[in-house]
Amino acid sequence: MVAQSLASLLQRASIDDHEEVLQSCNAVLTKSKSNLQAQHMKVVALLKLDRYEEALKTFQAGGDALKQSAGLEYAYASYKCGKLEEATEALTRAASGRGASHLEAQVRYRAENFRRAAELYEQLSKDAASSAHEVNDLSINSWATDAQLQWKGETEFVRHDRLSREDLESFETTYNAACLNIAKGEFKQSEVLLNRAQNICRTSEDLSPEDKAAEMLPIAVQQLYVLIQLGKLEEAEAVLKDISVENITELSTKKIARNNIVLARPTDVNPYILYKALHDTPDAINNDRLFEFQDPKAQSKRPSPSTDAITNLLSVFNAAAHAQGETGPKALKQIVPLLERRPTDIGLLLTVVQLYVSGGNTTSAITAMERTLRCLEGSNESIRFNPGLLSVLVSLYQREGPRAPRVPPPRSSRLLLLHSEDRADLATAGDLFRGLHQQDPNDRIAIAGYVASQATLDYAQIESELDRLPAVSDLIADVDVSALESAGISPSASSVAAAAAAFAGARKRTAASADDRANKRVRKSRLPKDFDPAKKPDPERWLPVRDRSSYRPKGKKGKQRAAALTQGGPVNEKTEESPAQQQQKSGGGSNAKKNKKKGKR
Repeated sequence: MVAQSLASLLQRASIDDHEEVLQSCNAVLTKSKSNLQAQHMKVVALLKLDRYEEALKTFQAGGDALKQSAGLEYAYASYKCGKLEEATEALTRAASGRGASHLEAQVRYRAENFRRAAELYEQLSKDAASSAHEVNDLSINSWATDAQLQWKGETEFVRHDRLSREDLESFETTYNAACLNIAKGEFKQSEVLLNRAQNICRTSEDLSPEDKAAEMLPIAVQQLYVLIQLGKLEEAEAVLKDISVENITELSTKKIARNNIVLARPTDVNPYILYKALHDTPDAINNDRLFEFQDPKAQSKRPSPSTDAITNLLSVFNAAAHAQGETGPKALKQIVPLLERRPTDIGLLLTVVQLYVSGGNTTSAITAMERTLRCLEGSNESIRFNPGLLSVLVSLYQREGPRAPRVPPPRSSRLLLLHSEDRADLATAGDLFRGLHQQDPNDRIAIAGYVASQATLDYAQIESELDRLPAVSDLIADVDVSALESAGISPSASSVAAAAAAFAGARKRTAASADDRANKRVRKSRLPKDFDPAKKPDPERWLPVRDRSSYRPKGKKGKQRAAALTQGGPVNEKTEESPAQQQQKSGGGSNAKKNKKKGKR
């Protein structure tokens, strides 16, 4: 009887009369608390009235039976209350169909699983017959998802590149396209798109004046941010007049608006007033909360150390905040003490390294890297031996040159030790790979490392292991070198050098024989005028004339000088005396003659 009265009531009720439906369901449930149909209709009415917390409480009271029979409604109520894990589980367990796909896309978007959300929107768009009346909504949501993918750094999954004519007719799609350009750092294009979105919204005939004012506020807040980034502070002041923060209903948008307003105004303001302005808006909750890259407290919630891109990007933002707009040495003065307090913060470390390298101080960059690697030793080996992190260190060593240590800190990467020319390093690498080989005799990487490290030290010791490694010809049998080069994979430096030497070997200077030098062609401009190619040149032509064997002095003085210089000849004491000694014997030279008094004649 109760079920019949409820069914007749629902038949008579209008589609907008949700309060009456709710009252009737409550009346039925007072008599029969386990009436599943009444519970189901009650949660639908609550959802229609935007009373999501009450709907979720009704599901909790109804138990698993209600959650299963009204799986889509339970997922939606959980989503609106910010319980994203429960919503995802409900959709996976009970709901299916196009409506469930739409809801799952929204849940994934809010959970910041933008890749999955983009996939769902793409699947929904492929069904042209079913999506005919959803084209605009799907376009708006997919553009928003792509903007978030760009912010998150997953640019390879961004599907949209250019707005279509239909997209430009919607202010929501144009606005989301502007957000995508902001994420790319293309602020000039973003400014153009935001102006267009504002004009479309202002002239729309489908919106009431109240709706237009509500839609224009987020656009103005985004315009303010773009103008600040472009340095157009006068135009930003004009936009400030159009922003009424108190009229913004969404707490997340209100908080961002207040932050942008603070940035647009002069900085010589009382810091306590700035602090009050930045914290005047309470933190948003549930689905209205800020995304992770917008949340100033997100970094404290992240594990450290980490190689996650978002975590390290938050560290960069944090470093920029501490630098207070400074760059170079002034920024380092603020950030280096921060790294000393958080030595395992990888994002902060890389920021410090970049600033050091930009200033030409590679040594300090290496010191910072080595300090962090030592802090990671023993506790976070997977991060310590991260290939990207070690490649940065190796690049710093190469940049520094011979003065820097040629190997990383003690007990560093086994693979890097293989590239060392130090026998001690090779021995250490051999011990490490031998231990791995003993743990797993079939590990080919361990065998290869062991062979590579010991081949130059004790070949006989590793000769028996060579047969267990695949032949080089087998490893490269399916490699198409031409295809790799055409795809952008450049050949190795050694192969390039060898090819260059083979192609231009005549240009490379090498040691040549005497005959090659004698027969080498000489340009005519360097030959003397009386040069005779049939006549053999004098081999002593490079010696001074008096040192040649053909030299014959002329005149008496020349013959005396030649005789005096003849090895083994008689010694002339006068010639052996220095000019100073001869001057002393002659009475002191010309000055002595001038100072000598004249005698009587």
